[in-house]
Amino acid sequence: MAGINAARSADGKDIFLLDRADAYIGVMIDDLVTKGTKEPYRMFTSRAEYRLKLRSDNADQRLTRLGIDIGLVKAERRGHFERKMKMLKKYGSLMDDLSISPNEAAKFDLKINKDGVKRSAKTLLSYPTISFKQVMQIWPELADIPDDIVEQIEIDATYSGYLERQEADILAFRKDENLLLPNTLDYKAIGGLSNEVSEKLDEAKPATLGAASRISGVTPAALTALLRYVKRKDKKASAQ
Repeated sequence: MAGINAARSADGKDIFLLDRADAYIGVMIDDLVTKGTKEPYRMFTSRAEYRLKLRSDNADQRLTRLGIDIGLVKAERRGHFERKMKMLKKYGSLMDDLSISPNEAAKFDLKINKDGVKRSAKTLLSYPTISFKQVMQIWPELADIPDDIVEQIEIDATYSGYLERQEADILAFRKDENLLLPNTLDYKAIGGLSNEVSEKLDEAKPATLGAASRISGVTPAALTALLRYVKRKDKKASAQ
């Protein structure tokens, strides 16, 4: 990250950031900046709130496009990535379009609730008791899907229900991360902040409201006061 941003700075480009929902290195950097450490830092998966998304199997889907956008991915790797994404989209759409009723599924010994609601092939894969091989017995055309794409679709289907909820959490997180805090902010001038909190914020100089929320000792009440102060300053600046 330091090397990427040193090169971008030399070229006069904007800083490149990975946040806590992008990658483990984003978690590590954010922890070190907002919380500090008095001993060697260890990157445990438990430190990441969005670890269901930060999996090794989807690292290319999360990060390769970002690497392409900033010129870090060579043509060969880019070609492999784009072919994979094209196949995931193609076969993912196919599995969304194929559907079966509970009564029809029972003929293939698939145990799902008989509620009259049709399930797509991808939804069937989200059931822990149903394998891709069983789904393929219903739709033999799925045998054409390459093994590596099958593996990715299976993993994505397994986590789909949990990821939908986590995506809502990530949207809320990104909303806070989008509220930038000026580096020159005078925290002692903000009413409602204790001396201890204002000193911690002044020392850490968090870049966003989200980063401020992760500093030890910064309470929800302090965040509310900070949010109001920044928005009030933004309104005054806009009016001038």
